[in-house]
Amino acid sequence: MVRQPAHPRGAGNSGYVFEHIAVVECQLGRVLLTDETVHHLNGVKDDNRPENLEVWSGKHPAGIRASDAVGWALEILLRYQPNALSRKGNLEARGIEPLSGTASHETSTSVDRI
Repeated sequence: MVRQPAHPRGAGNSGYVFEHIAVVECQLGRVLLTDETVHHLNGVKDDNRPENLEVWSGKHPAGIRASDAVGWALEILLRYQPNALSRKGNLEARGIEPLSGTASHETSTSVDRI
């Protein structure tokens, strides 16, 4: 954690902000919005190199990128409401591979890449 007593997130945390948040905000030149989170691309929570950090918006399925969400949505439409699509070949025509049936589809997508 990094001591930043004036930071909006620092007030409720004895003046400290998580390092990955401080790194991303420095790169962006602004504080994160309340619905934004920081994702560690390699999954290592103490690897706070800018190239390992990605800003995610909390308003989308967590743990899924927009491009993955499109493929997943098309797969669901084909499975449960195939008439909603003009033809079954839409996935192939768009070059999208369906996600596996065991994939997790929680909420949040990447909005900014640092």
